[in-house]
Amino acid sequence: MSIKYVLMGLGLGVALGTLSIPAMGQNDSTIVAEIGSRKVTAGELEQKEASKLLQARYKLYVAERDALQQYIDEQILEMQAQKESVTVEELLKRHASGEQAEPTEDQLRFYYEGVQADEPYATARPHIIETVRQLRMKKAREAYITELRANYGVVVELNQPSVHVEAGNAPRLGPENAPVQVIEYADYECPYCQKVNADLIRLHEQFGDKVSIVYKDFPLPMHPLAAMAAEGARCAGVQGKFWEFHDFLFESKKLQVPDMKAEARALKLDGARFDECLDKRDQFEGLKKDAQDAQRLGLQGTPSFFINDHFMSGAISYAKLRDTVQQELAIVKSAAMTPLQGKNEEKK
Repeated sequence: MSIKYVLMGLGLGVALGTLSIPAMGQNDSTIVAEIGSRKVTAGELEQKEASKLLQARYKLYVAERDALQQYIDEQILEMQAQKESVTVEELLKRHASGEQAEPTEDQLRFYYEGVQADEPYATARPHIIETVRQLRMKKAREAYITELRANYGVVVELNQPSVHVEAGNAPRLGPENAPVQVIEYADYECPYCQKVNADLIRLHEQFGDKVSIVYKDFPLPMHPLAAMAAEGARCAGVQGKFWEFHDFLFESKKLQVPDMKAEARALKLDGARFDECLDKRDQFEGLKKDAQDAQRLGLQGTPSFFINDHFMSGAISYAKLRDTVQQELAIVKSAAMTPLQGKNEEKK
């Protein structure tokens, strides 16, 4: 999917029609360099230097995304201000002033204790009141802009950088032919991975067979328990209980070997077989391969996602995961309809 902005409703598409961020515009066969008689293609560069290019493109994408969101917000406010014949400042005062009851003394003291200020409460109190007011105004402004976005029918498509990642024989939740495939590289000791696991379960429940989730291991060096935990999940997978063990590790955060052996028995696995698999490190080579693949891709942290090959990284919210899946489903649906539309046009 190329970078595209679709902003519809009440003239917003016209207002933003001049916005354009160019893409690289190169396919795999494009010649990007010549070394004597040898030609270097974009595809070769992508393959050999993927670890450098992916992260750079993701940083660019994040910058473009943030700039675009700010630009849209500014345009929406200006358009609504014109509609109401007021300035943007007057518009925000009218609809997003955040005027609410003053915080109570208990609330102010609770805030004061939370920030651990050096100055006494009596001195800090006016600053705390102002801070609370500003936070409420910010929240009210964000809520108002969200309402305007819905009213104006804003749809934004800014594509994440992509690279093809093979699922291989990694554990999969959902059908292999699902229209949207989410490949996650994660670490059982990573707090962000622990948090996002509940979101992935929710994603699978919401979209059912339309989404498949593939799990790959990328234990980070600063997490001493992560690698053995990954091997424990793989050992459970040998006996057909990978996802149950995977969820146990993320939810309980019990990653010590004795805890894993106890859970294997709670899941009614063959305890002796599980212990032998874990103690002999039978799954180490598979774990090592996942980690090496992650390094070749240039991944720098967890969780890292490839949603239909589109890269996303970090503490991704459920809303962002859901929206990305919905965008991919829309693309698949559109692609399926295009040949049929072409045939109908031929009949005409």
